[in-house]
Amino acid sequence: MTEQVDLVARTKKPSWLKVKLPVGESYANVRKIVDNHKLHTICESGNCPNMGECWGAGTATFMILGNICTRGCSFCAVATGRPTEYDRDEPRRVAEAIRLMKVKHAVLTSVNRDELKDKGATVWAETIREVKLLNPVTTMETLIPDFKAQWDLLYQVVREKPEVISHNMETVKRLYKLVRPQAKYERSLEQIKRTKEDGHRTKSGIMLGLGETNDEVFEIMDDLAAHGCDVLTLGQYLQPTKMHLNVKEFVHPDTFALFQEEGMKRGFNFVESGPLVRSSYHAERHL
Repeated sequence: MTEQVDLVARTKKPSWLKVKLPVGESYANVRKIVDNHKLHTICESGNCPNMGECWGAGTATFMILGNICTRGCSFCAVATGRPTEYDRDEPRRVAEAIRLMKVKHAVLTSVNRDELKDKGATVWAETIREVKLLNPVTTMETLIPDFKAQWDLLYQVVREKPEVISHNMETVKRLYKLVRPQAKYERSLEQIKRTKEDGHRTKSGIMLGLGETNDEVFEIMDDLAAHGCDVLTLGQYLQPTKMHLNVKEFVHPDTFALFQEEGMKRGFNFVESGPLVRSSYHAERHL
């Protein structure tokens, strides 16, 4: 399936994982807007390898509800802990930043806020409304948490009708307890199914290189297709720090191409598959 990685290879990434450095006027403009509005982006908090390319093109993925997550996923660079009270003015500032950046397609995500009674659903709904109010021609993708299977909270968010509603599976079923110990494979599939049944365009993403097999990737593709997922992204897992899971394999671009082909055979409307693909990468294509 993949090229095996030893201790030396972990410090020397393959040529296909080279990324653009963050430079240019557009990058500086995004940096200024994010800083001036005191906002968070998953680009920074998640150590995204495409930050230079996306910010250089004038786009960013905003992360709402703070930058401290109540869950401790073993792959994720976002800080884990007990968050402070959320910023009630954040929805307005996010909408204003999107207006200033003249974004045609906005992507929003959030940390998990399991300590809140509504799991952050109210802020999610308010943010979508504010973005639409200030940016009536801007389309939107929302990458939302699982809300602990409290489906009334899910509907509170999705019925604000962003154009694409995403929820990442992240990994194959066998690795769930290792990679996402506070999440459940079946719960995430059920959320995607309910979102689709409510009439929305659905999307999910998985990481490769954590030790999964081809058959396990095909299995999760089948499960997602059966639960109404429209768009699928597949990308290479990269270890954020030494405290996170090791990379088991660097998956060759040819294998990503195979998964894209297999995904389309399974009926997805769109499959974005490549080493540097992340869930919000080229998100405007997924409309």
